[in-house]
Amino acid sequence: MLPVHTLNNGQQIPGIGLGTFQMKQVSGEDLIHRTIDTAIHCGYRLIDTAAVYQNEADIGESLKNLLPKYGLSRSDIFLTSKLSPRDHGFDSTEKAFMKSLKVLDCAYLDLYLIHWPGVQKLKSDDPRNAELRQGSWKALEKLYSTGLVKSIGVSNYTVDHLEELLQYSTVTPAVLQVEFHPMLYQKDLLEYCKSKGIQLQAYTSLGQGKLLEEPTVCTLAAEYRKSTAQVLLKWALQHDVGVIPKSVKAQHIKDNISLTDFHLSEHDMEVLGRMHSNTRFCWDPTRVK
Repeated sequence: MLPVHTLNNGQQIPGIGLGTFQMKQVSGEDLIHRTIDTAIHCGYRLIDTAAVYQNEADIGESLKNLLPKYGLSRSDIFLTSKLSPRDHGFDSTEKAFMKSLKVLDCAYLDLYLIHWPGVQKLKSDDPRNAELRQGSWKALEKLYSTGLVKSIGVSNYTVDHLEELLQYSTVTPAVLQVEFHPMLYQKDLLEYCKSKGIQLQAYTSLGQGKLLEEPTVCTLAAEYRKSTAQVLLKWALQHDVGVIPKSVKAQHIKDNISLTDFHLSEHDMEVLGRMHSNTRFCWDPTRVK
């Protein structure tokens, strides 16, 4: 059975989803439609997008066309989008959310995240970052109360950012989405989230492809007779962390969700964990005050 996590508000979220970062339509080729078609066929039920990915319209259109093909309805799909850093602040957040809802052409979102703790064009140490992201969270709480979004959360927040948020929030974030892989084994953040009932979800699980060639990962992949990607994704899942790998290749899409027929030993989990070197392949939110 595919992994499912129960969020702190009782909603359920698939443990494996399809990431769509940098997934855009190519002229003359219906890339997004084809990718989502393959993903749904393989059993994916979570689609992760964001305003800054500029693909919400294509994803919405693809889902509208593909769900009937598989005898599915909107309620069978868990759809996530995120607030752009340029839209921080109470009023801007409300408008941005409604725009995403309209562009995706759906009546509600399953999850809406603050994509980044900082505000576009502000310096990372500008005190307005904290002020504006508080307004954004208050807007998310309002949207949550209306039922337009089933769960709310944040992305790229540190423990300090979460501590700050929990001082003024009336709703605890359901999900924190961050970069998480053996070279960035954020153990303290994971334990903190578990203590607060926040579900951790990983992006860049494969280190933008760079971890796929790591000797330690390759050795384990050979031992388990699995791909290096499968070993890396399984490592996260066995930490109770959700994953949203992105691929447009049919075989990779299939492999990335075929993770239920093997289990990494405790020893091998530790071997992968010892790869931690605080290496980030994406942005560093620790600089944002």
